[in-house]
Amino acid sequence: MRCFLRKFTPAVAAFVLIFSWTASQSAAESDADRLDELFAQLQEPLDGNWQSLQSQIEKLWSRSGSDSMDLLLERGRKAIEDGDYPKAVEHLTALTDHAPGFAEGWNARATAFFLMKKYGLSISDIQKTLALNPRHFGALVGLGQIYEELDDPEAALRAYEAAQTIHPARPDILQSVERLRDQTKGQSL
Repeated sequence: MRCFLRKFTPAVAAFVLIFSWTASQSAAESDADRLDELFAQLQEPLDGNWQSLQSQIEKLWSRSGSDSMDLLLERGRKAIEDGDYPKAVEHLTALTDHAPGFAEGWNARATAFFLMKKYGLSISDIQKTLALNPRHFGALVGLGQIYEELDDPEAALRAYEAAQTIHPARPDILQSVERLRDQTKGQSL
């Protein structure tokens, strides 16, 4: 029996790998379809349910497809929550090193850098986030906040307006756009 298993182990392994890859591809396609539906609903949320839609989107964004990468994201977020930003950067750098195509890793690290007032590093990670996920309204809001901290209201307004295009019902985005439009009125953008 042992000889039989050894003889077919590569074939079985190949089957398992192909099945796993097919299952992960199918899950990714399903997530992409679900995100498209959620973003369409976000344009006109019924009964003001934008919080629920946003929560569902963020949950999907937080799934890397790897339990170990998801754990690094969770540890990084927990460190941010605990105020241990250097530890957060450590976890999230490991995540971005091992999963450079996972936008949420870059976004979470951008948040840690922002909280450390390392705005250049935060902007760099936001740019990577947006290159991987152009609909990441959270990254755009973060970019707007950074530009406000850097006293660049025109750039902040552009970032918030881009976020508003994606997420039109979120009150803090609407308020930021209104406030900055009033502030920059008469200035050329």
